[in-house]
Amino acid sequence: QVQLVESGGGLVQPGGSLRLSCAASGSIFRIYNMGWYRQAPGKQRELVAGITNGGRTNYADSVKGRFTISRDNAKNTVYLQMNSLKPEDTAVYYCKADNVFTQYTYWGQGTQVTVSS
Repeated sequence: QVQLVESGGGLVQPGGSLRLSCAASGSIFRIYNMGWYRQAPGKQRELVAGITNGGRTNYADSVKGRFTISRDNAKNTVYLQMNSLKPEDTAVYYCKADNVFTQYTYWGQGTQVTVSS
């Protein structure tokens, strides 16, 4: 089992940047594929970016070229660098971990990102 704690959310003006972090504990981090999801009010939770345990990445079309996902296995942490933020990026951002062997899924508690002038 793994515990996930997100941090780094906040209020930022359009065009600004934020970096989200998701710290994992309780298990071997490198056996998890990691992802960032977001959920805006009244909308379904959607994938923002994912990174496999081998380092392959994928992104939602809406964030390509603006967001970058990365992981530091030595620090048991996955990051989401968000640049050129837009009001439509406003949402609660969640970290997700998928065990590559058991397919068990774990979620963090979420961190609020608000993009507004």
